[in-house]
Amino acid sequence: MNFQNIKEQDQKYILHTYGRVDAALVKGKNARAWDADGKEYIDFTSGIGVNCLGYSDPQWAAAVAKQAGEIQHLCNYYYSPQNTALAQELCQAAGMAQAFFCNSGAEANECAVKIARKYGESQGKWKIVTLQNSFHGRTLTTLAATGQEVFHKDFLPLTDGFLYADAGDLDGIRSLLEDAVCAVLIETVQGEGGVVPMDPSFVGDLRRLCDEKDVLLMLDEVQTGVGRTGHFYSYQGMGIQPDVVTSAKALAGGLPIGACLVGEKLRNILKPGQQGSTFGGNPVACAGAREVVRRVSDPAFLQEVAEKGQYFRQRLEALPQVELVRGQGLMLGVKLKAGDAHDILVQCAEQGLLVLTAKDLVRFLPPLTITREEIDAGLDIFTHVLREVNEK
Repeated sequence: MNFQNIKEQDQKYILHTYGRVDAALVKGKNARAWDADGKEYIDFTSGIGVNCLGYSDPQWAAAVAKQAGEIQHLCNYYYSPQNTALAQELCQAAGMAQAFFCNSGAEANECAVKIARKYGESQGKWKIVTLQNSFHGRTLTTLAATGQEVFHKDFLPLTDGFLYADAGDLDGIRSLLEDAVCAVLIETVQGEGGVVPMDPSFVGDLRRLCDEKDVLLMLDEVQTGVGRTGHFYSYQGMGIQPDVVTSAKALAGGLPIGACLVGEKLRNILKPGQQGSTFGGNPVACAGAREVVRRVSDPAFLQEVAEKGQYFRQRLEALPQVELVRGQGLMLGVKLKAGDAHDILVQCAEQGLLVLTAKDLVRFLPPLTITREEIDAGLDIFTHVLREVNEK
């Protein structure tokens, strides 16, 4: 099928929930992809931060294929060695105690909400504080947790019990904690909110406040986790330990998986029948995730991510059309002096570069394995597009 056939099929049979770009990708290798008509792209999206080892990584593909040839799925009544091994390896890499596996970041955040309410139940606490400008998913409950009204519109009423505070406003959060609050849920970098990093001192102060008030500190690391910021989880660069961590996107390198990790004080907080997922802990996804965790948790790998992120940032900051760059590691957003971010995205795709947006910023989430050569090739295209925009 050529591109036009694919586009017509999409328009007829798929709900129009995505604003598509005119490209149908059919194969890839690391940070390069090719569409149905043979056009080559440099991909700075990695499937919105999912393909952390790039496209078609041979070791990852071998691990997945091997497991698919042995047993592809089993009922959660039975033990799965891929599932139990991943839980151990992930908890050890994260400094956490236990894991619940599901299929997505939204499901992981739903699990975190249930854990928080179970924790607060005996004290009559059930509300959760999140931050303005946050994003936690698209289910009705995670939409309610999301501190952006634009995502609430058309789906009211949402799940009750969420209070919103401004990032950095510790006094504002403190005042909300008197209102039957059992947990605070934040992103360390607000990805969909415009790649806005939290100040580490604020996160540290928040940890101490939550301890003082016996409130859980829960971190949504769906986008920031699994090496994206140059740490396996971003909080490991902040000197704090959360009570709950949610993870997804990059965790299985391209297969659907989510995880909700709990610390020691929450060990066994949920009992049989209180949470579940038919596909959660699927052995094929777990096999892919084990390869990711093994590789990405290596300190040398993480150091390379940090170095490539710094190189990426320096090249972006040197562009005269760029007003500012923010983010951490290989999670970067660029605010331009001129031009609409979405228009830039479309023009970049036409020129052979795939990028993302976040509010009014152009956003970059390349594979963690991207090479300097691929960074340069993509940024050369980006530079060319910005020059064209400014010449018009």
